[in-house]
Amino acid sequence: MGVTLHIDRDWREERLWYAVQTRAKSEHIAAAGLAQHGEVEVFCPRLRFQRPTPRGKVWYTEALFPGYLFARFEAASCLRAVTYGNAVVRLLQFGDDYAVLPDGAIEGIRAEMDGGELKEIEIVPEVGDEVEVAAGAFRGMKGIVTNLLGGAQRVRVLLEFLGRVSEVEIPAHKVKTGRDPQGAFALG
Repeated sequence: MGVTLHIDRDWREERLWYAVQTRAKSEHIAAAGLAQHGEVEVFCPRLRFQRPTPRGKVWYTEALFPGYLFARFEAASCLRAVTYGNAVVRLLQFGDDYAVLPDGAIEGIRAEMDGGELKEIEIVPEVGDEVEVAAGAFRGMKGIVTNLLGGAQRVRVLLEFLGRVSEVEIPAHKVKTGRDPQGAFALG
């Protein structure tokens, strides 16, 4: 009769996904630095979107998870390099334990991102949104969207103007919503 010896594998020897906290608005810098380390796989999902400004629509790129990215590595050989990486604040921890993500969670996010790290989204106003007019005669005024017109090409906005409350039709691309892009992108 044989005896089987069960030895738990040391977590530091496994390639696991960790949540890495970065400096504000520096996720892409931290990701580029960590990716140069050959033993670290980096996933930094970002959203690309347009916002109206007084000079027209401007493209923006922001992290899907502001201040965080994901890195897969063996802690035994790479923990120090990751922890002291450029623009890295720390590895996310709960007490003495590092926040480890299952492979399925990362694969799910990748699937929602259509397999890439950058996804283009459109932020359109919805009925009930508080908006600010970004251009035109009503620039700087704030109001509430009461109706979407013509397939969301125009919106009807309730504005207070000259002591009266009036509904005004404005091209949708000339209003800024208060919604953040991460909220507009819903993970399934």
